[in-house]
This record gives sequence, structure tokens and C-alpha cells, in this order.
Amino acid sequence: MKLKVLFLIAIALFVQTTANAQRGKRKTMPSAERAINVDYGIESGAMNTMFKECVGAGRANEGLRADWQQQLAFVKKACDFKYIRMHGLLTDDMAVYTEDAKGNPQYNYMYVDALYDYLLSIGVKPFVELGFMPNALASGKQTIFWWKGNVTPPKDYKKWEDFIRNLTQHFTERYGVDEVKTWYFEVWNEPNLTPGFWTGTQEEYFKLYKYAVQGVKSVNAEYKVGGPGTAGAAWESEMIEFCIKNNLPIDFVSTHSYGVNQGFLDEYGNSGTVLSKDPMAVSGDVLQSRKEIAASAKPNLELHYTEWSSSYTPADPVHDSYHEAAYILEKIKQVGNSVNSMSYWVFTDVFEEPGPRFTPFHGGFGLLTIQGIPKSAFYAYQFMNKLGKTELKNSDTRSWATKSDHGVQVLLWNFTNTLPDSVNNQTYFVKDLPSKSLGKVKVNLSNVPAGKYKMEIYKVGYRVNDAHTSYIDMGRPAQLNRMQVEQLKNQNDGSPIQTETIEIKANEPFSKELDIRENDVIMVNLVKR
Repeated sequence: MKLKVLFLIAIALFVQTTANAQRGKRKTMPSAERAINVDYGIESGAMNTMFKECVGAGRANEGLRADWQQQLAFVKKACDFKYIRMHGLLTDDMAVYTEDAKGNPQYNYMYVDALYDYLLSIGVKPFVELGFMPNALASGKQTIFWWKGNVTPPKDYKKWEDFIRNLTQHFTERYGVDEVKTWYFEVWNEPNLTPGFWTGTQEEYFKLYKYAVQGVKSVNAEYKVGGPGTAGAAWESEMIEFCIKNNLPIDFVSTHSYGVNQGFLDEYGNSGTVLSKDPMAVSGDVLQSRKEIAASAKPNLELHYTEWSSSYTPADPVHDSYHEAAYILEKIKQVGNSVNSMSYWVFTDVFEEPGPRFTPFHGGFGLLTIQGIPKSAFYAYQFMNKLGKTELKNSDTRSWATKSDHGVQVLLWNFTNTLPDSVNNQTYFVKDLPSKSLGKVKVNLSNVPAGKYKMEIYKVGYRVNDAHTSYIDMGRPAQLNRMQVEQLKNQNDGSPIQTETIEIKANEPFSKELDIRENDVIMVNLVKR
């Protein structure tokens, strides 16, 4: 018996020693270095800038606020979004429609004019969402959100058409035909989510679209109208078929996608969202939408994803986390040229679907907090906006390389979904989440024109342009004073983490080795002196 025990102990020691030796070997084995190899002379074509074609905002009335307007101007300058889309243009807080005692329509566009005049003054065009229903025109009292957007069909479709025609004519008279030709008119928002955003049927939505498109096109046939603006890439083929069958114009298809596992509507964040482990979440929807359009009788229609993000609730801390920056770049890269715009939802946490929010990092959709503090997500868009106009051939799937008149730009990232199984976003992403090292990445550029360059290296990652973790360090105060706001902005201001002047000689390749960690975003910018 004693010999047997000694034998078993010896076997156990041998197994343990062997395992330790193997672990030791794994530690010393060099990891495969990621390399990004780019030739300055081999171009892929013009850089696709669909990522900055449009951005979202909560509702039109919020756009009358001074802080909202200041933040939009800041985001426009840094990220250069061309269009903005928002809910609630036609709701009662915009005072656009009433009826007199005899039921005659009364139109008023003073608030809309104030908003659109401002947008155009800073170079942002409206992506016009026609919704929700003015109460005086509505067939029922069902509303959505704290600000009570009426989601019922019109009581009189002819009055709805006349209203849309009058609004479109007003835009034409105020801003001119050539300007309004560049806009998009999208009929409603997420009508497939009933009774949340629409109390009618699909058939009734198509009827709403019919009268709306007639109203817009009666002013000018070249104005662009589309839909259905659905959640989850729904009703696209049906929408096209309806328009063909009824000889109705449609200029673009629009829909939405979010990268969580379940649900579509949860303004208070009570359901417990879970970031999808599907590597093609969001982007798979986009590619499928393009396939559906290509297989339709109108294969060349524009495709606009007028809302997208990692999560559909404005109470999801993944939006605040540094992980979001890499997530954004991952999805934009994956969809390639399949879409005309990907409108990130939204640019600011000045956003009141569940009512005014009070805490500075509450999981809001925004690129900026209520106080205007840039989140990591903001820098993903700012860095993309720094890319040049010409894309260079590059086989690395998590980077872009570009060139411009003033130099060369390489934007690279790692996206790793670190969410543990059986844990939701609301529990996980509120924590201090250190990232793991992934070793090195080497950027190799050949045939770059000789000369002196200023090399700038920018980064987003754990504790680098990571205002959320800085906020955690503060103890997550429910309110921030002015000094704390400035501290968070100054600690996470997007400045280069490294700058130096380098000289590239003729026929001499440029090479830069960088440390990279999970969910890092790194930009190397060579600016010719």
C-alpha cells in the first residue's frame, strides 16, 4: 500500500513538473508579431467616408438648447459629420401643427427654422425624419418617451399629405431648391416596433409612406424620400415591393442595427443588455441589407443605416467604455462599401428619451457626455476624420492606411469582446477594466517620399483618452463640479502620446514598432514638414 502511494505521488510530481515545463515553454515562445505592410505607391482608391455622412441626435427640440448647439459645433469641427438625423421634428414641442375650431390646419415653422438655420450655419445638413404625429392630426393618444411623441396614424391621410407638402414647400422657399435637393426625407422611425413607435400595421405604415412621398414629390420630384427606418433590418424587401407594385417613388432604403443579443426598445436599461459575441453583429445586418437591395427590382438604391451602435438603450455603460472606440472601427471596416451612410446614434448625451439624466456617465448613447466630455468613442470618429483622401492597399483587416497632400496616416486597432458569459453590460462595463497586452504591432511603410516628417502617435485605450475610467477614479460622483469637468477633459483631450521629427531618405522604408493591448486604437500620422 505504501509503495502504491509513493508511486502515485511520483506520477503526480512528474505530471506537475511536465505541466510546469510546458507552461514555461509557452511563456518563452515568441508570439507572432502583427505587421501592417503598406506601399505608398499602391493605391486602393478614394477613402470611403460613409462613416461621417450622418450622425444622430435625440430629438429636434433638444437642438434649440445652447449646450446642444455648442457640442454639435465641436463635434462637427473634429469629426466633420455632413448630416444629422433626429426624432420629433413634428411633435407638439416643435409647435408645427394645430387646427382651428373648424378643423382647418394651422402650420407654424418658427422652431424648425431656428433649428435648421443653425444646422446649416455650421455646415450640417438635415436628414429629415418625418415624425412623430402632431396631436391635432393623430388618430389616437398613444405616445412614446418622456417627451410624449405621438405614435398613432393620422386621423386623415389627406391632411397628412397636405401637411408634408406644406412643410416641404416651406423648406424650398426658405432654403432653395438646390439645397433641399441635397437633403433626405425619411418617413417615420421604426414602425415595425409596435406599439412602441407605431400603433398601426405594416400596411398602415406603407399607406403613411404613400401619402408622405406624394406630398414631398409634389413640390419637387427630385427630392429624395425613403424608408422604412425599421429596427433590425426589417421590411426592406417588402418596402421596395410595395413601392414597385403601387408605382411609388423610393430613393433610398433605411434601417437600424445594434450589437446586443436581444430586444429593441429599452430606454431605461432595465432588461440587462448583452454585447453580442457574434463577430459580425451589426455589420452582418448591413451586408444582408445590401444583398436584399441588389436582388430587388431596384438594385441600385442607396442604403442608409440611420441608427447604429453597440447597444440600443441609453442606459448601457458599454457606450461610455474605452471598448466602444475599437468596436466602432471594427464595424465600420467590416461593412466596407456596402452602405452609403452609417449614422452613429448619437453625438451627445443631451438626450431625453427616458427624461433628463443627472449622472455624467450613465451609459448614454453620446460621443460626448452631457457636460461635453469626450468619450473614447468620440476619438474613433476624430481619428477616422484625420485619414487622407486616398486609401492605400493593405491586407490587415483591422487598419486603414491612407495618404494625403500633407503626409501618410495609419489607423489600427484591436477589438476583443471581453464580456464574460452570463454577465450583462450594465454589470460589467461600469468597472475599472484593465486591458491585457497583445504584444507588438509593426507598421512598415515603403516608398514614402523622402523628406522630413513630424510623426504623431495618437491612442485610445485603457486609461488613454478614457474619460470613463478617469471618472471611476474620482469615485463616480453623481454630480461633477466645473473643476472636475475640466480635469476629465484635460486628462483625455486627444493629444498625441508621442511626437518627434523624423527623416525618411530616398528608397528607405519607414518602420515603427508599437505596443498594443486589447481594444487599443492607435493612429500613426506622418506630417510632411
